[in-house]
Amino acid sequence: MSTSSIYVIGHINPDTDTIASALGYAWLLNQRDGTDTIAARAGPLNPQTGWVLKRLNLDPPILLTDASPRFEAVSQRLDTLLPESPLSEAWALAARTGGLAPIVSSDGSPFGLISGFSLFGFLIETLGPKPTLSSSNFSDLLSTSCLEAADSTIPKFQANAFIRDAINRILRDSYDEYFVVDEQGIYLGIARQSDLLNPPRLKVILVDHNEPRQAIASLEEAELIEILDHHRLGNPYTHMPIRFSVDIVGSTSTLVTERTVDAGLSLPPALAGLLLAGVLSDTLLLKSPTTTPRDHQAVEKLSRWAFSAGSPIKDETVENFGKAVLSAGMGLTERDPYEIVNTDVKVYESGGFKFAIAQVEVTDLLSLTENLISLQKALNEMHERKNLDFAVLLVTDVVRGSSRLLLSSGSPPVLDYLPYPVLPDGTRDAPGIVSRKKQLLPVVLGLLEG
Repeated sequence: MSTSSIYVIGHINPDTDTIASALGYAWLLNQRDGTDTIAARAGPLNPQTGWVLKRLNLDPPILLTDASPRFEAVSQRLDTLLPESPLSEAWALAARTGGLAPIVSSDGSPFGLISGFSLFGFLIETLGPKPTLSSSNFSDLLSTSCLEAADSTIPKFQANAFIRDAINRILRDSYDEYFVVDEQGIYLGIARQSDLLNPPRLKVILVDHNEPRQAIASLEEAELIEILDHHRLGNPYTHMPIRFSVDIVGSTSTLVTERTVDAGLSLPPALAGLLLAGVLSDTLLLKSPTTTPRDHQAVEKLSRWAFSAGSPIKDETVENFGKAVLSAGMGLTERDPYEIVNTDVKVYESGGFKFAIAQVEVTDLLSLTENLISLQKALNEMHERKNLDFAVLLVTDVVRGSSRLLLSSGSPPVLDYLPYPVLPDGTRDAPGIVSRKKQLLPVVLGLLEG
């Protein structure tokens, strides 16, 4: 990971809007501001997003699950010498590198390091504690092979290893420099202790969320520079003022589209199609109560870009493309129950409770009956593994605009007052409820906060 780049990343259970807004906003910042901006994702793709990316011939964002600095962030690729090289070449190299000459074997693995400390050790061993001019000819010394003077005990760390995991060892060690290698042990560079103790922070922009518990791990170790979102506030602490935009629209893809229009730019057709999918999936084909006139305007603009000549979806319509997006990855029977309850889940804290609300979209609630036992078991397991007070699964019929609720076992009695009647199979009927954010969550919070 480059510390000079800016990473645009969504929440840890990314949906289509999350992936679309990360890719779209990274593209916009590169085009508008000329910054080195990279789209990233904090978790695996869900089936719907995977289908959309494949349909549009787009690659997913890079996977970035932890913002903690790695050894590669402070590695400097110094020139190297072979062990059999004469010491005179190490002397010349050290003059250019600030006193270091990495010695690397022909197979690419680090052999040792020549530094001022190792060189003095070699001279003392060779000339003795009280050298005289007759002890040795200086030119003869410089013709000695580097392997004689190199310190071969220098520790090695993989480039993708987290510095935090080795910091106690680094503080205890007497070394000032360390080898950085790849997964095969091939030399990549040198890391100095002074840099390891104060590594540069990864620059991060959060999209489609602003709550630390939903964010990439070790966010506190990154340099957070902006948030672009459309959810409730739960924002993290920052050391410095940042750009913070939370707006009342149906999707973050809408916000990215508006900024693209304001910049006088037009998204490439495939990327426009991805953001169109982001808006349509988050607003359930513009039928969700979270939908605003601005979402309609974004869809109009995105569809014009996405269905243009040369686009992978040039012959589509908003209605047909939207239905295909919503149908992609749907169905309960074909998917693992534990995957269903963990793919689109968000964790909250309120009223002294820690809880999760997961959501899965289907085209027919009849499939819920066939999979109810396995889904209930998976929900209970998720409840226990995440150490929650309770968990809820919202199963939403996107065709009929209605939902059913499953509650994990042992849920607190306050949830008995949920305004959704209990059905004979133990689920709760929630007609007209399709939005976790705008419809279900406020009801749950109201009960917990009393």
